[in-house]
Amino acid sequence: MSLLKVTGLGKSFGGVRAVDGINFELAAGELLALIGPNGAGKSTTFNMVNGQLRADAGSIQLESQELVGLAPREIWRRGVSRTFQIAETFSSLTVVENVQMTLLSADRRLFSMWRRAADYKRDEAMALLEQVNMKAQAERPCSVLAYGDVKRVELAMAMASKPKLLLMDEPTAGMAPKERNDLMALTKQLVIERGMAVLFTEHSMDVVFAYADRMIVLARGRLIAEGKPLEVREHPKVQEVYFGSGKTFEKKAGEKEAA
Repeated sequence: MSLLKVTGLGKSFGGVRAVDGINFELAAGELLALIGPNGAGKSTTFNMVNGQLRADAGSIQLESQELVGLAPREIWRRGVSRTFQIAETFSSLTVVENVQMTLLSADRRLFSMWRRAADYKRDEAMALLEQVNMKAQAERPCSVLAYGDVKRVELAMAMASKPKLLLMDEPTAGMAPKERNDLMALTKQLVIERGMAVLFTEHSMDVVFAYADRMIVLARGRLIAEGKPLEVREHPKVQEVYFGSGKTFEKKAGEKEAA
């Protein structure tokens, strides 16, 4: 049974059809890569699943519950967490405090000067940091960390809400090759251990082919291929988009290209 089911998803911006009726599914325990050239509709699709953009058409279901129309925070509470292309942490707080702040939010608790937030679920926060190999740096401020370590902290924060689905937007952007592989190997381990699913966008094809269980490929807002990485790599439309003219589809009369 699919954890995430996307059906007929569409989004337009004025005369630009950014996403045009795409369908895909994602199962628990699976890493699904969403790839395509610039302007393919990847970010738009990603942001609709997250609730940052509202779909014009179609359905996004998590465990058969509709997500279209819900606010990002409500989608997060239903089990969808996210990391960003540029890591989002509180730079003035320590590593462990960043995770504790996420735990406070997940438990719908508010920070108060009358409570000691620094003591809140500290053991749980440390356990999350241990999972991402950041426990030894728990007391360091995020502002002094190497970028690869900040990404690990962000991953621990994403795990704090016990997500069923993790969205990762360009998770290895700005990272050295070893850092990229370490982070994705860690992500794959967490997927297996927790039985969650990951949908990620990524420009580094070495990462995609090494760690994705399946891939979906967009071009001009339409899904042109899906399947195992090796199958997708040999797909003629995918080769045309990445290595040929890129003109995979004929434009309809009066239709503008997606940005």
